Amino acid sequence: MKKIIIAIILLTSTIIIAQPQFSEIAARAGAFSRMGFGARGMGMGNAMSAVITGELVSYYNPAVTVFQENNSVLTGYSFLSIDRNLNFLSYTRRFDFYSKKDSLVENPKPRNSAGVSIGVINAGVSNIDGRDNNGLPTGELSTSENQFYLAFANRFSQKLSIGITAKFYYYKLFEEINTTSFGVDIGAVYKVNGQFTVAIAIIDINSKYKWDTSPVYERDGVITEDKFPNLRKLGVSYLNKKVGILASLEYENSSAETNILRAGVEYNIYEGLYLRGGIDQFNLNNTDWPIKPVLGFSFYKSFGNFIVGVDYAFIIEQYSSTDRHIIGLTFNF
Repeated sequence: MKKIIIAIILLTSTIIIAQPQFSEIAARAGAFSRMGFGARGMGMGNAMSAVITGELVSYYNPAVTVFQENNSVLTGYSFLSIDRNLNFLSYTRRFDFYSKKDSLVENPKPRNSAGVSIGVINAGVSNIDGRDNNGLPTGELSTSENQFYLAFANRFSQKLSIGITAKFYYYKLFEEINTTSFGVDIGAVYKVNGQFTVAIAIIDINSKYKWDTSPVYERDGVITEDKFPNLRKLGVSYLNKKVGILASLEYENSSAETNILRAGVEYNIYEGLYLRGGIDQFNLNNTDWPIKPVLGFSFYKSFGNFIVGVDYAFIIEQYSSTDRHIIGLTFNF
């Protein structure tokens, strides 16, 4: 009975959470951590590795945190089909450093800047119908998969910043069957000028799940290892403040032999209101790969030095009865 239950949970938690696409990378371990982060990022097709304006998170590139204005807290909740859940929480802040001589100058520029970002991604499947060998109910089951991260970045000049993220994974699969993992992201951002920015990032270095089923199967238990695909990203963004347009493009190569393009556009239609659109998961190796068009918006309202934002993203989800709806709240202070 336990073997049947574990097999069912493995199928539902790895395939369903990953969004059922016929792709190599979606079937690999840690698929929940590659779905995106928050309504803003998803609403721009997850092409965010070179974006250095607005509310920033280190999920896409740890080096961007040095460009965050003030303190930023981001929360997110996803409406997904088949009893799945995907939730986000992050805090990002920039620290500016001045010399003693700067205290004598009006509106001095910082000599150096550092950024820090901390957060968590939670995913899982609930309401799994447990059954014994006779088909009788044994109660509802659920899974919980989590990523906790801490990122640091340093701005070495007005143009170049480099960052690193330490990530801890915890996956509770079934009763005594769980696993942990530690991974690293590294990234760099180069600000070419006031409009163009380029970036590189390497995601999930050393991330992997190691399973030990001996607590359930005892002597028949085995130890297996599932490696996360390693992602290598190259991104570019364009910002035109006068028109209110932000555009981004990203190329991603992975150890799962995928080559993916992403693109996104954000338009500041008027003060406080931003409209977004993009394309995610355009696989250069497979033209039959289902492309994900995405749409979204954000509305920000100032209360003195405190800014509150409402974010939303709509994502078409192939092979599912419903599409994805991502909502979030942003606090800047």
